[in-house]
Amino acid sequence: MNSNEKITIHDIANRAHVSISTVSRVLNNNGNVRKEKRDAVLQVISDMNYKPNMFAQGLASGQSKTIGVLTQRINGPVYNAILLGILQGIEGSGYLSLFADGNWDQATELIALEKFIERKVDGLIIIGGKTKPELLKEFSEKVPLIIVGRDVPGLQDQCLRLNDFQGGYDATQYLINSGHRQIAHISGLLTHPDAGERLNGYLKALEDADIPANPDLIVDGDYNEASGTIAVEMLLMRGHVFSAIFTANDQMAYGARLALHRRGLRIPEDISIIGFDDQATSAYMIPPLSTVRFPAMEMGISAGKAILNFINKKAFDLPIFQPNLVIRESITRH
Repeated sequence: MNSNEKITIHDIANRAHVSISTVSRVLNNNGNVRKEKRDAVLQVISDMNYKPNMFAQGLASGQSKTIGVLTQRINGPVYNAILLGILQGIEGSGYLSLFADGNWDQATELIALEKFIERKVDGLIIIGGKTKPELLKEFSEKVPLIIVGRDVPGLQDQCLRLNDFQGGYDATQYLINSGHRQIAHISGLLTHPDAGERLNGYLKALEDADIPANPDLIVDGDYNEASGTIAVEMLLMRGHVFSAIFTANDQMAYGARLALHRRGLRIPEDISIIGFDDQATSAYMIPPLSTVRFPAMEMGISAGKAILNFINKKAFDLPIFQPNLVIRESITRH
């Protein structure tokens, strides 16, 4: 028989000369079944080309075997790397991931989360986002929940994040140690916690080096290349001298480089620059971009493994990932 719709566990039980409950235990891989009976059932399943109805099995077991993943701007390189890590983390588990893009919009995120709950997902992974902490707590009471890239009060044990403050500090300190004193910063969207922490790290490194922070050397960006170009134009229009730029991500560094090129300024001879993320293309920028490595893939893998343990009521540990400097040719001593 090749038509799966015509095959039931009753048919398998009759063919294998066992009870329906025995077939069920074999299909769900639980309970003690004698080897000869298990082998008989598996042989009939193979002969009849039977594929179990996962939805029906989910109803019976109380599990849908799905994990909802809410990301932000799914085409972004960092978010894409986290998603690939999650897929790797749950590989071989029998769970399927369902993806939704919140696009950094509270209303969109809430709709996606409610749809996940309606579809009876067994767990949720939320990457970044603007959903309020009190709402996240409500969802955590309904389903196992792991949060990536945020530190949510009351849910710290379920949060997986990068030490963005340290990354911002290390990037700025490296520029200072290279002799730079007038260091500009192009921030990410300051409504994003990671952007705020990277800015705070930049300010603290200046403070520790007894370098007064100049507000005119800080320009808001939005994590996209165009905002890096516009930010450099604004810095140059203000007329303040600077010898280095720390951008809150690599994409804005690409845009900054374009603006400097148009003005006839060379990297690193005239202006040194360091980014954040260590995107794959950064090593091929001219000159290759110094940056802070964001272990996005590793964080995704950790989140995937953690949600599986959470669903199955096993212990899990969510470390705070530490950034690493990747120094290339975009910085010179000043």
